[in-house]
Amino acid sequence: MNTGKVDVLLGLQWGDEGKGKVVDVLTPKYDVIARFQGGPNAGHTLEFENQKYVLRSIPSGIFQGGKLNIIGNGVVLAPDLFMKEAQELEKSGHELKSRIHISKKAHLIMPTHRILDQAYEAARGKGKVGTTGKGIGPTYTDKTSRNGLRVGDILDRFDEKYQAHKERHLKMLKALNYSDFDITETEKEWMEGVEYLKQFKLVDSEHEINRLLRQQKTILCEGAQGTMLDVDFGSYPFVTSSNTICAGACIGLGLGPRMIGNVYGIMKAYCTRVGSGPFPTELFDETGKQLRDLGHEYGAVTGRERRCGWVDLIQLRYSVMVNGVTHLILMKSDVLDAMKTIKACVGYKLPDGTTTKELPFDLEGVEPIYQELEGWQTDMTKMTSEDEFPAAFKKYLQFIEEFLETPIKIVSIGPDRAQTVIRK
Repeated sequence: MNTGKVDVLLGLQWGDEGKGKVVDVLTPKYDVIARFQGGPNAGHTLEFENQKYVLRSIPSGIFQGGKLNIIGNGVVLAPDLFMKEAQELEKSGHELKSRIHISKKAHLIMPTHRILDQAYEAARGKGKVGTTGKGIGPTYTDKTSRNGLRVGDILDRFDEKYQAHKERHLKMLKALNYSDFDITETEKEWMEGVEYLKQFKLVDSEHEINRLLRQQKTILCEGAQGTMLDVDFGSYPFVTSSNTICAGACIGLGLGPRMIGNVYGIMKAYCTRVGSGPFPTELFDETGKQLRDLGHEYGAVTGRERRCGWVDLIQLRYSVMVNGVTHLILMKSDVLDAMKTIKACVGYKLPDGTTTKELPFDLEGVEPIYQELEGWQTDMTKMTSEDEFPAAFKKYLQFIEEFLETPIKIVSIGPDRAQTVIRK
């Protein structure tokens, strides 16, 4: 059977690698852009024509006229937040109703899910996971415990189903002694969001995706968050509640594994992390502050300061392996432009004194072993081809490629769509 092809684009670190911009650069080559996991906790920032957009639930292909954007079954959707995001885009002149199809099997984030999120986090005390409080975790919990409410449910006896789920959540909150909340306003907006959702084409996305492939269409699957936040392979328990790795595209869209072609893995030239959890290369000094300031490392949705550190090649090699990455995309190399010396983690010293070049079961107490590289100390933001790259930067690219045994296909040298160099 001759079919179209499916490529996957995902983050290789702890999220915030710059996926939004890259999807936007790659989308012209594809007919369909599909989101396969995550919820409105992950913001993809896109900048072009002096406009800045933050997408939370809507696939990044929305800015390319005539592309179909699919929100897959693996996504969790908050109707009120989706409505706000979509209306903002409609205001700026982007037509959405015909371009976005939503899976009936995607689960809905209810107002009470957000309250449960806050209640669980409060109950954890010092063991906080650092959730964004958007209700993602409790929604996925309901999904796996077979208590979820799905997009398709809004088409049949919805009020009755909603009330039953809400009652169940209120009992849970009572058991947690959590009573300081009022969802009246949120619930009103949420219900408006449900009505708004009905204006979109609600589909059985697994049938639609496979039908499109039979029609020779090309599909780009867009991951939210990073590999190290994967519920199975990330730095558990400081992870998200879904599978952020390449295999998640098969589950979150209903694709057979043999349909996957190229896997584009996005990495920053350094590393960041939001919220709690281990981070071996984290810097608490001036260099860490410099990376944060130069890289504008603040959450797109939450505004939270990101923790910053040197690039961790042991962690990245693990991500390349579990995703089957075929091409690397290097982001934010311009943030390192002024640095005299750049460090890269090439091994770990474990708490028991032994060393390893593999990602261990637990990253707590792990110390990085660094290799120092010469900085290029050149402003690269205006460069348009790799021939202009300074020798030290070319050496840095070669070092990463050899360590990760994967070619770097795209290099980003600034936030704008135009500041992107595709390598030969």
